[in-house]
Amino acid sequence: MSKETKKWNSILLIFSIFSIAINMRPAITSIGPMLETIREQLSLSNAQVSLLTAVPVICMGIFATLAPLLNRKFGLLRTMAVMITLIGVMTALRGFISGFIVLVVTAFIIGIAIAVVGPLLSAMIKQYFPDKAASVIGIYSFGMGVGSAASAGLTAVFFDTTGSYFFALSIWSILALIGLVAWFLAMKGQMEGPQINSVKAKSQRNKVNSPWKSRKAWLFLLFFGLQSSAFFSIITWLAPIATSSGLTLLQAGTLLSIMTTVQIFFNILLPLLMERFPARKFWLLLILIAGMLAVVMFWTGVHSLMWVGAFIMGIPLGGLFPIALLLPLDETETAEEASSWTAMMQTGGFIIGGLLPLLIALVFDWTANHQYTLAIIMLLYVMMFVLTFLIGNKKYR
Repeated sequence: MSKETKKWNSILLIFSIFSIAINMRPAITSIGPMLETIREQLSLSNAQVSLLTAVPVICMGIFATLAPLLNRKFGLLRTMAVMITLIGVMTALRGFISGFIVLVVTAFIIGIAIAVVGPLLSAMIKQYFPDKAASVIGIYSFGMGVGSAASAGLTAVFFDTTGSYFFALSIWSILALIGLVAWFLAMKGQMEGPQINSVKAKSQRNKVNSPWKSRKAWLFLLFFGLQSSAFFSIITWLAPIATSSGLTLLQAGTLLSIMTTVQIFFNILLPLLMERFPARKFWLLLILIAGMLAVVMFWTGVHSLMWVGAFIMGIPLGGLFPIALLLPLDETETAEEASSWTAMMQTGGFIIGGLLPLLIALVFDWTANHQYTLAIIMLLYVMMFVLTFLIGNKKYR
């Protein structure tokens, strides 16, 4: 294979990673701007409507260990194609069949699909881009940020234009079509074999040490869970917090757009900075301080400070996820190990990430006061701040 062909294949693969990544959040983050609308139109409690974001996140944890199993049984090409198709079909279904049960069932299936896609993408990055993992993780998280930003910011616009939350939620199925086309273009004729065969060969030669027995892996799991909780809590509850402070639904959507736009920028900037200046603890502490400052600004209820807080909150939302994804890649040597560690981290981490935002909903149903919501989010950042000292910097071999 010529150098030019290899370069073109790498570009196609990176584009496919980006195109798949943009599908991994809109089905969840599009719920946030529509939270109050769905709750009122379907006569639901806050806890019930919060299940629409909690269920897929919990599924992303419970079913993450399916990724290596499906990979070995059906192959990377088919497994990924089926999962992207499921995300698209379930998202589109929200536009044709109404009702709370439909929303929960589609959220459940979407969560399973995302659970499988995540570890497979991490293993691919470890396999094909071992020396540029941080940069490609940045592109991966950048894609997720684009999906999050678009859905968080434009869902309210689509609803305001059409008056239909069905359309506003289902329109994001178009992204799955883009992801599917990009995936088949990247995999056409040459990418299927090396990934699967190399993983199988390593499985036969070496028994991978279980990450469940590693103290460091457990620290990664807890950190991933806390950052997931913070992300989904803020994405889900910032709009209701803003409207309770006197902003309109459209203004609250704009607030989310500002936050997620900054998030996109830091999705790719932080991994690039870490590749050049690999002081993991320094970057984590810096962005966690930014997150705590933003929460304080939301807490004031002053509109001008809330706009500034939204801008600052984009820093931890954009930076924490790619750093969390890099943690298992830094500690492992092979694609199989990376997949195993990532699956473990996401299994426990996403379960935590789904349950804590649901706890916020229960507390709000009980208190009707978003001061408690912000207190819980602040606690998440404080816990990650402490955990950063236990994780420490990357150890070089």
